[in-house]
Amino acid sequence: MLIRIVRMTFHEEKVENFLAIFNASKHKIRHFEGCQHLELLQDKNFPNIFSTYSYWESENHLNNYRDSELFKNVWTSTKVLFVEKPIAFSSERVELIN
Repeated sequence: MLIRIVRMTFHEEKVENFLAIFNASKHKIRHFEGCQHLELLQDKNFPNIFSTYSYWESENHLNNYRDSELFKNVWTSTKVLFVEKPIAFSSERVELIN
């Protein structure tokens, strides 16, 4: 499993635009083949900073999503709202402690 985290900083006046885009696409993203989990997180101290946290069956599944029309449409609408370049990285779980 691949864990993908994308941290995005938006112009403060564009946060509502981003939330509208996310809300319109979140179920399509979550149910894209290979996506097992999707969360939207908001920074506690900076309300214009959001992160998506998603689980993908494999890097191949994530790449299929990133090559899809769904991603292209969402990203094209979202990237114009950024005040800073987003930070994205992929990780694999080493250990889960309960």
